[in-house]
Amino acid sequence: MRTAPDHVGPFADRREAGRELGRTLDGYAGRDDVVVLALPRGGVPVGYEVSRAIGSPLDVFLVRKLGVPGHRELAMGALASGGVRVLDDHLIRHLGIPPEAVDAITQEEHAELERRESAYRERPPAEVRGRVVILVDDGLATGSTMKAAVRAVRQREPSRIVVAAPVGSREACGELERLADEVVCARMPAQFAAVGQWFRDFSQTTDAEVRELLQARDREQRR
Repeated sequence: MRTAPDHVGPFADRREAGRELGRTLDGYAGRDDVVVLALPRGGVPVGYEVSRAIGSPLDVFLVRKLGVPGHRELAMGALASGGVRVLDDHLIRHLGIPPEAVDAITQEEHAELERRESAYRERPPAEVRGRVVILVDDGLATGSTMKAAVRAVRQREPSRIVVAAPVGSREACGELERLADEVVCARMPAQFAAVGQWFRDFSQTTDAEVRELLQARDREQRR
């Protein structure tokens, strides 16, 4: 696992975080077998800067958190493109969440995932078979959404999966090392409460911003 010292302060915003992460990933620069897949929405500004830094194409990979009923900010799992669902069985048993409640939330998030696929895509998904896939998000707290992404991408037979984030908890990054081929966290602070605390501007990324960044990167790649 690659990381930087944990005494540095927060990033200005996601774009600055992406530039720092891109420097950490410079070993992949200039290779024609690398593709950057960013997790919308917050991962896209980060992924845009990573893809620019290493000269690789950018696409999105959609993952939706499955929130606990009544406490939707708490993840009991995640749903990824391709129908892959990852559940925190221990948490579900501990809270006594019935299977029908899990299935209902899965259906709700599946509908949102399909909406975003339609909203963001103007072309087919990037080909990943036999390529190095760098999965990018704006941070790794529990890592549940990224775990779902790794498992879903693995089914598409890439040559290597690299998980990359500007900041992450030690627990999440450690767990992801067992799933991905490589984990790169620009910062992995000893004291980690939430991803947002490591950004001075952590305002929500909009659907329009996601589309604009994907289109901008496509134009840059065609030059």
